[in-house]
Amino acid sequence: MDSSGVFFILFTGIAVIALSYALDHLWAATMPVRMIYLFIRFPGVVLHECAHIIGCLVTGARIRNVVLFSKDGGSVTHTRPLLPYIGDVIISTAPLFLLPLALSWITWVFGTYLGCIFPAFPAMIASPDILMDLMKAISFSFSDNLITRFNGWFLLYLFLTVSLVLSVAPSSQDMKNAAAGIILMTLAGFLIAGSGIPWAVSVLAELVRLLGEGFTLGLVFGLVAFAVSLPLLVWYAHKHCS
Repeated sequence: MDSSGVFFILFTGIAVIALSYALDHLWAATMPVRMIYLFIRFPGVVLHECAHIIGCLVTGARIRNVVLFSKDGGSVTHTRPLLPYIGDVIISTAPLFLLPLALSWITWVFGTYLGCIFPAFPAMIASPDILMDLMKAISFSFSDNLITRFNGWFLLYLFLTVSLVLSVAPSSQDMKNAAAGIILMTLAGFLIAGSGIPWAVSVLAELVRLLGEGFTLGLVFGLVAFAVSLPLLVWYAHKHCS
């Protein structure tokens, strides 16, 4: 993979996390009643914690306590994973990859059984042109399902998308837990890339490809949630500028 492809993968990953944090702040700040905000976040928080549980099971960490949802969010307390460093990264970043996969499955269900119309989304965002095409495709999906042929199920789909996107980003504690592992894995990636060993470079390229596809899914649904949040963003900006 060339340097431009790596750049856009990094850009996509950062954009996914930034969108999740920003939209969560926006919805928390604009909801007139906190219970509405908690209701919106409920599905996403539950799945976020379930993703951590799956990460624990995969890495051999023993689960001590689980709070799927509370007014302060959720939590999963666990022992150290059997896989040092790598296990911490898997557990801490599991929602970043598993929630977009859940949304991909939800999209398939709504498109196959509930009559919603969705465009073909790109497998990877490797250029600004593909990003622009993605944004156009998302706008067409809103038009197709809300204007051309109104489908009430699409409103439920948008609710689930917003809820899960607000919970995609790892928490600050998750990032602290994964920091050492991420640094070591990044250094290992550079060493492998520079080693010139064909099979190792091939495995690394496949991992990078999967990483890019996971981030792309997250960005697709993040942009859908952003489109839903635009009225709130305009109101929030007007309130703070006036």
